[in-house]
Amino acid sequence: MLSEPRSGRLAAWGNALLAGLISPDDAVLAIVGEDAVHRVEGLPGESGPVGLTLALGRLRALGATGLRVALPAPGHPLGLSGPPDFNTRALDAEEAVVCHGAALGLVPEVHEAGPDGDVHVEVVWHCLPVRQAPPADVPSLGEAERELAEALREATEVLSRLDVAGSGPVAEAAIDAYRARAERGREVLAPGYPPRAVRVLELAQRVGLLISVAYENGHGGAVSASEMAARAEALRPVERTARRAQVAAYNAFVEERERGAR
Repeated sequence: MLSEPRSGRLAAWGNALLAGLISPDDAVLAIVGEDAVHRVEGLPGESGPVGLTLALGRLRALGATGLRVALPAPGHPLGLSGPPDFNTRALDAEEAVVCHGAALGLVPEVHEAGPDGDVHVEVVWHCLPVRQAPPADVPSLGEAERELAEALREATEVLSRLDVAGSGPVAEAAIDAYRARAERGREVLAPGYPPRAVRVLELAQRVGLLISVAYENGHGGAVSASEMAARAEALRPVERTARRAQVAAYNAFVEERERGAR
C-alpha cells in the first residue's frame, strides 16, 4: 500500500479530465506515471486496444461522468457492485475502476519485461460491463477519517507489542522514502478533489506504511509461527480500514459532484 494503486491514478486524473480541469496530455502523463504505456481493450465501438486519450474520450461519449475506485480483497468486495464476472476479475487484480453514468468498469492487467533495474511495464485495462448500483462498503470521508485515526493508534500499538516497531534499516528506509515523496510536493490527488479527501488519502498512506513496515521488517520478536500469525491477525483490520479510506478518498470527487447536483 506504499505506492498508489493504478486504479487510483486512473480515477483521480480521469475525473479531473472529465470535469475539464486538466488537458488530456496532462491526465495521461499522470495516469501512466513510471509505466511504459497504458491501453484499454474491450471498449464498445472499438475492435482492439486503444490509447488512454481515446479511451477516456470514448467513455465520456458513452455517458461516463466520473470514475470510482474498487480495491477488493478476499472476503471484502470493497467498491464493487457486480456482476460476478467483473467482481472476479477485479478481485484477481485487487483493484478496478467503475464508471459513474455508464455501466462499464476497467480492470488492469500488468505485463512486465526486462532485467532488474530496467523493467518495462505495460498495462492493459480490460473494459467490462458492470451493474449500476451503490459500491460495496465504501465509507464517507468523515467516517474514513475517524476510522483512520483509530487505526493509526492501533497499528502503532500492535507494532510495539509484537516488537516490530518502526526501527531498523528496512523500516528507516521505508519511512525515509515516504517522507521524501511528501517533501517533493507530489500531488496526492488531481485538481478538483476536496481538501478532506487529500487529508484522508495521506493518512491512509501513512497507515499503509506502518503495515508494510510490520510485514517487511523481519520477524522482530515474533519468532514462532503462532506469533507471526497473531501479528497478521492483529494488522488485518487495520489494513482493511486503510483500504476503505483510500477508496473513500478517490471516490470523493464523484460523491461531491453528486451532492452538488441534488
